[in-house]
Amino acid sequence: MGVGRDLGQQLRRWLEQDPQALRQSRALTNRLMDGLGAEESLRAPVRDLASQPLLLQVLHSQGAQQRSALSSLRQQLHRTYAPAIERELLELLEAATGLGTAPAPAPAPAPEPEPEAVVPGPPQAARGELQGLAPGAALAASGALVFCWAGGALDRGLLEGWGWSGGMALVVVLGLLQALSLGPLKGLPRRWWLESDQASDPHQAWRWLSNPWLHANGPEAVANLILLALLLGRSPLQLSDVILRYCLTALACLAPAAGLAQHWGVQRRWSGASGAVSALIALAAGLSLLRWRELGFATSLGLSIPAWVLLLIVGALQLGWQLPRQGDDSSTPLQRLLCSTWAWGLIWGLGWAVVSALSGWLGDLR
Repeated sequence: MGVGRDLGQQLRRWLEQDPQALRQSRALTNRLMDGLGAEESLRAPVRDLASQPLLLQVLHSQGAQQRSALSSLRQQLHRTYAPAIERELLELLEAATGLGTAPAPAPAPAPEPEPEAVVPGPPQAARGELQGLAPGAALAASGALVFCWAGGALDRGLLEGWGWSGGMALVVVLGLLQALSLGPLKGLPRRWWLESDQASDPHQAWRWLSNPWLHANGPEAVANLILLALLLGRSPLQLSDVILRYCLTALACLAPAAGLAQHWGVQRRWSGASGAVSALIALAAGLSLLRWRELGFATSLGLSIPAWVLLLIVGALQLGWQLPRQGDDSSTPLQRLLCSTWAWGLIWGLGWAVVSALSGWLGDLR
């Protein structure tokens, strides 16, 4: 057919002209789809190839790292596509990179293990994915300390005189930012949220710091603000402590979600407080189950809502928001769920409940 080779040559010219414009999967996909024109037989395979983080590593790395990523991508294509499609995609890669990409042979049977065999480390491509997330994660962790200091200064200078709790002050700040994003700062959420193709871009690392403070989804913003007011409204913690825990919990939920999205090629958008809210609810629900006594959250109306009720309600809402695809990828529902901060908040909250319960049981034994 020759379509793959022609498209690869176009891609090579685009990279020579402006490599920075093709550092995100979405931009690369759009360019390749335009290059295909009316050729329909390769549209789905080329779209899937363009969404792979490995392709970005092949196009924007050099030397051993590029060859390792190319080898991994070649094996993946061999397992996925029929020989004719595989040949076209390999010709595309060869024309774009100038490196030989002969079809991968069928895997040979594994040899018998040697007594002193050394277990190999993680593939170069996997290490590259994790290293790409490091700048954003480091910035978010250090930014949490700065926000903590600012919260302490605000506590001493203003909130102590008003008698506000740190939790309610956080809710007010989040609500004010969300309200401003609907009016005078209408474009603010788009600049603050984090998308999967931005997670490993060092020029977009600041989005790791900003994404917990604004929601891209309006109904989710309303639900999370109400829940945070319920969960933290009566908290005795000062604002500095609340902000530090909020930022670090958001980071702990975002990091594994972003890592899995990079690994699986899932297109996601992360924003808002869903991870922190999920962790708080899951912690209370887990402790309620492990200690076999009801834990709830008191409302201003004198009604106490059990943690497990909140868990079921919020879980139903979040499944409706997280399971649909947010882009053009071939991900499964489970992959999309594990690439959400809400799911990781649930995992960390239940895990912390188990640790807390075990600590209490060990203390009773002493």
